[in-house]
Amino acid sequence: MLLYIYDIKQENKRNFNKIKRSFYYNLNKLGLREATRITKSTILVPDEKERVMDRFFSDFRKKTKNIVVYKAFAHSVEAVD
Repeated sequence: MLLYIYDIKQENKRNFNKIKRSFYYNLNKLGLREATRITKSTILVPDEKERVMDRFFSDFRKKTKNIVVYKAFAHSVEAVD
């Protein structure tokens, strides 16, 4: 499993919301049913979808430089109660 952690950075709320809407619109167009959104800035995807997600974040970074993305390889993810 791959864990993508991202942060959208913007100076004002209006631009932040504009970028966020575009981000989620394009993310939903991918149709990744296997992907799990753990939090509002974390996505867990299967290994075979790595290229799709890498391409998505690469293309999105070309549109705006205001996103920071980290990718981690995980064997398991558990919630801490």
